[in-house]
Amino acid sequence: MTHEQSDQDRVESRAHHLLPEETAVGSDDPEAQAEAILTESDIRTADQNAAPDTVLERRTSDQTVVAVEPPD
Repeated sequence: MTHEQSDQDRVESRAHHLLPEETAVGSDDPEAQAEAILTESDIRTADQNAAPDTVLERRTSDQTVVAVEPPD
């Protein structure tokens, strides 16, 4: 399978599995919609700062929650 075939398979699969909110908006061309969604997703995956106003923080849960000691 070539890279182009696998991309087309991804687009066709995504076009058949649009999210409810994507389906609700409607589309004259679900495959073009799916291709645009996947292209944007690929860009965001390659460049974590590509999404506007997005800051990706990678922390563990112990870095995000202040431990509270139970009362005695």
